[in-house]
Amino acid sequence: MSNIRITKQFSFETGHALYGYDGKCKNVHGHSYRLDVTVIGTPISDNTNVKFGMVIDFTDLKKIVKEEIVDVFDHATVFNKNTPHVELAKELADRDHNVLLVDYQPTSEMMVIDFSTKIKQRLPKGIKLHSLKLQETATSFAEWFASDND
Repeated sequence: MSNIRITKQFSFETGHALYGYDGKCKNVHGHSYRLDVTVIGTPISDNTNVKFGMVIDFTDLKKIVKEEIVDVFDHATVFNKNTPHVELAKELADRDHNVLLVDYQPTSEMMVIDFSTKIKQRLPKGIKLHSLKLQETATSFAEWFASDND
């Protein structure tokens, strides 16, 4: 049976600031992110299985990505926890804002690495994460490919 890639697209709104950056992105700002999640596997060949013919049910993939990424990052502001932005983060959190402190500079590149780790851990046996594409603006995106990271 052939390996097949399937992709599900997600969108979420997230704010961030890049501490130490030499341009406008040092300021707190936000993006309407689009995340394309592509997995690869063999379609289920057991015709008694309710998922017959599917690599993974899109609903199951949606649940994983929603719980690990979208529900966590949507309408949150992300800061590197090792920068002075921690003071701003605390102030925002004290005012009941959704703030995420991460171990990395919250660029699209680093976010997509983080997302790959989280998604891979949740995929069922026999399904592999093939690639992620995190689009930050209409013309800018970061991509992660399993083949580049094995």
